[in-house]
Amino acid sequence: MTDDLQPLPVDEGIDRFLRSREPELEESSIRNARTRMNYFREWAVKVAEIENLNDLTGRDLADFVAWRRPQIRALTLQKQLSTVRMALRFWADIEGVTDGLAEKLHAPELPDGAEAREEHLSADRAKSILSTLDQYHYASPRHAMMTLLWYTGMRRSALRAIDADDLRPDDNALVVKNRPDEGTKLKNGDDGERWVYLGPIHYQVIEDSLEHPERNDVTDDFGREPMFTTRAGRPTGDTIYVRVNRATQPCQYGECPHDVDPEKCDALGADGYPSKCPSACGPHAVRRGSITYHLNRKVAPEIVSERCDVSLDVLYKHYDVRTDQEKMNVRKDSVEDAL
Repeated sequence: MTDDLQPLPVDEGIDRFLRSREPELEESSIRNARTRMNYFREWAVKVAEIENLNDLTGRDLADFVAWRRPQIRALTLQKQLSTVRMALRFWADIEGVTDGLAEKLHAPELPDGAEAREEHLSADRAKSILSTLDQYHYASPRHAMMTLLWYTGMRRSALRAIDADDLRPDDNALVVKNRPDEGTKLKNGDDGERWVYLGPIHYQVIEDSLEHPERNDVTDDFGREPMFTTRAGRPTGDTIYVRVNRATQPCQYGECPHDVDPEKCDALGADGYPSKCPSACGPHAVRRGSITYHLNRKVAPEIVSERCDVSLDVLYKHYDVRTDQEKMNVRKDSVEDAL
């Protein structure tokens, strides 16, 4: 136990956290948070036999995820861990757990198709977001992240695995590598390794982002220089999820389409939940929109499959959200001469 911490029993810590959220959340949201924290309470008291939150470690949090994971769907687990992570940050503020412990609670990456198939970032919204970022936040970490996610359709595990020296300037490309022994395992392991062409315009955004003042000049625990960073080093998958949620909020680029007062919005601010915005998208939804965009641009499915590291079966089943008319328009050029 760290000397600077003040004893905090599990029940008291959870009750304090929930009370702190009551002024900001609707009753339904408080009920959801209470339900999610009750599972954490059950694990801490009955399984891990933790009496004082001061004793909580990163290894304990990994054990909690392993205990809860078989019981619920992957997307539900993501939401539950988001609430626990918020509690960990609150407990750190009141000297109940060590600073930075929240960043050690890692949510497993969603399997292909785990989110609703219809949930995707449309091409029009993506273009609007990227156009605004290009004009007002050029080469910022947010601009670089959304550029890569949209134009390559990569998973967040691939995004966080990229190092600064994985760029290939002579080819306007980058290399995605599997480094499981250094904390950046790709979903499909070595089979997910590939070169990804960006083109000169998008490549320049990524290269320029390395010098952007918002980017932290740090190395990770293995001495590598991540492309995307936090003050502590390489971002977790959860951090990327939150950043993408925030980057896709419409109010970041114009008016709120949901007529919500920004002063009362649960999705805004340092203590808000960006995912609560009905229009916010996670990395998986951006990936789905990107793949559909590539297909509508008449990129061959086989090429999209290799570029985005997704099998054709999974691509058609979970990622192709084109309308029947859009599919016809793509086929039209190929059959027109036969008609």
